[in-house]
Amino acid sequence: MRHSLPLALILILAFAAPAAAQPDTVILPAGSRPASAGATDRFTGSVRVEPVIEDRTQGHTTAGRVTFQPGARSAWHTHPLGQWLWVVEGTGITQVEGQPAHLIHAGDVVWCPPNVRHWHGAARGSAMTHLSVQEALNRRNVQWLEKVTDQQYDAALASAARHP
Repeated sequence: MRHSLPLALILILAFAAPAAAQPDTVILPAGSRPASAGATDRFTGSVRVEPVIEDRTQGHTTAGRVTFQPGARSAWHTHPLGQWLWVVEGTGITQVEGQPAHLIHAGDVVWCPPNVRHWHGAARGSAMTHLSVQEALNRRNVQWLEKVTDQQYDAALASAARHP
């Protein structure tokens, strides 16, 4: 009988304790994540970056909606775990270093492999918007490198025209 009091107390406390809080669904209303101009050390031309998923406390995935005006482009960069691009509007161009460039169009999905130098942006005659999705490794999802020169951009457009 001596042991039944502590056991009873443990059972009462266990059932009386509040249940662990269940996580709530999070809804981020349209317009609640302010867009900004693309940083000039990371982009050439007029670029608008809208964060879609940026809270790394909930996971390792980040996403953004990026709009490039005609002729605008990213700098060369890599992603430690790769990057998915889904072109949602317009026509763009993407290139892996040392390979021919490719034109990309609304509806196209592009996989950029991990740690591969690449860039992407709008074609000269069209704006382009893509949704980018990437995962972070050690809290880093991108390594920005040097800017794509006008000569590199022009050569990429010429190679994309030959290799659609």
